[in-house]
Amino acid sequence: MTISEPTTANEKFDDEDYPAYTMGRAADLLGTTQAFLRSLDEANLITPQRSAGGHRRYSRYQLRIAARARELVDQGTPLEAACRIIILEDQLAEALERNATLNQKHD
Repeated sequence: MTISEPTTANEKFDDEDYPAYTMGRAADLLGTTQAFLRSLDEANLITPQRSAGGHRRYSRYQLRIAARARELVDQGTPLEAACRIIILEDQLAEALERNATLNQKHD
């Protein structure tokens, strides 16, 4: 199955995976540093897409993950542990969603 790229401006605004934010804008929105965003990339928590010029571009989904990481780190959680927590939270949310879908089909 091929995922098509959003073609219109409205589709891009609605697509939470569209890489609309530069590193500087993402850091400003999150109230963090660009170095923190790079550390999330190095920890393989989020992998931003790259522009034609090689600059990192972040999606809304990635910004939510980064915000959660910052929240945990600000509470004193080491970055590596914060990344693991977020991955597990994401896996749990996916499993719960699949379970709900299967229960709907079963009913």
